[in-house]
Amino acid sequence: MAAELELIVRATAFAAEKHRHQRRKDVQASPYINHPIALAQVLLLEAGIRDPIVLAAALLHDTIEDTGTTADELREQFGEEIAAIVQEVTDDKKLLKEERKRLQIVHAGTLSERARLVKLADKICNLRDLRTAPPADWSLERRREYFDWARQVVDGLRGVNARLEALFDAEYAARP
Repeated sequence: MAAELELIVRATAFAAEKHRHQRRKDVQASPYINHPIALAQVLLLEAGIRDPIVLAAALLHDTIEDTGTTADELREQFGEEIAAIVQEVTDDKKLLKEERKRLQIVHAGTLSERARLVKLADKICNLRDLRTAPPADWSLERRREYFDWARQVVDGLRGVNARLEALFDAEYAARP
């Protein structure tokens, strides 16, 4: 238990440091770290996921994609399992946005079980944020398009966790 708690605290601190200069795109420009913490909360408190590897990966899920953190750095700090999950859910920023979105749909069904859990929590949190604190410059149409795209991604993730899927479905049903 102590080692699991240590892992979660280390992952939280690492993510907070890496995301320290980033803000969300909402009107309040809330600290970015709120997003990975929200994923961990959804997984643990709402879906009952107690796997410390999944929780740590959720906290770290955007570090490679958004902070310049390398997979080797994650491997050194957190081990191969966590680094691999984070890599699975990381988009290749060298690709155009539309291609990245297309690939998320295509690859959703090929993700490992743990990566699917992280991806599901990410989509749940993104939909919640788009409903309650959307980016200031996003039109209603753009938000609805995101909801529909996220559903396509989640359709490829189904079968991994009924509680997370129900949470996603409830968020989708409340779309703007």
